[in-house]
Amino acid sequence: MRIREAFTPLIDLVFPPRCPLCGDMIATQTGLCADCWSQLALPGTPACASCGRPFAHQVAEGSFCAPCLKNPPRHDGIASATLYNAASRKLVLALKHGNRIGLAPLLAQLMLARLPFLDEHWLVVPVPLHRWRLWQRGYNQSAELAKGLARPRGARLLPEGLVRTKSTPSLGGLGAVARKRALSGAIRVNPRMMARFQGARVVLVDDVMTSGATTDACVSALKKAGAKTVVIACFARVLNEALSAT
Repeated sequence: MRIREAFTPLIDLVFPPRCPLCGDMIATQTGLCADCWSQLALPGTPACASCGRPFAHQVAEGSFCAPCLKNPPRHDGIASATLYNAASRKLVLALKHGNRIGLAPLLAQLMLARLPFLDEHWLVVPVPLHRWRLWQRGYNQSAELAKGLARPRGARLLPEGLVRTKSTPSLGGLGAVARKRALSGAIRVNPRMMARFQGARVVLVDDVMTSGATTDACVSALKKAGAKTVVIACFARVLNEALSAT
């Protein structure tokens, strides 16, 4: 960090810091301009005590949303930095498909604000990519975010804690049954790391959470391996009903 800080003025001179969303000049290399900050939608309160889904009206503390009451989730909470909108979508696409790995620390910093409990007693595990997808992209964006969560808090990072054993199609447009079928047996705990999950507290990291089918498969694998607690952390969460209320 000291070496990086020493070279920061030179880097800023050669590559003037610009907002990754709009391109305007900003003060530091890792940030957004004020206007773009204001375009991010943050999850509000009150929210579901189980999944963090914001309620549209005031409810008693500890209340659960209808989806969690109907189908109690296996996870132990969802911490999302933002709601998925045009601004967060642009950041995610830049990280995921634009080779903008340098955005990961910024996105992770926003996620950390929702994880006050994360410390050295937790494991941090990213949602895995299939080896062919990893070869094509060159990196796992969820693993890059996981690094940005684990290091500042001293948590133990297990980038290969979960493995995707088969390539799965895009889940967009598929119903709940079709998603579950596509992911059946696709995600497992790395056999070499099975013992590390016995009684463990785990933060499962994803970039975007849409239907939750992929994270559900990951949570099931982790709980099957003996994990005591699994909290899902994502940068952006698709909750259109909450977004329309903001």
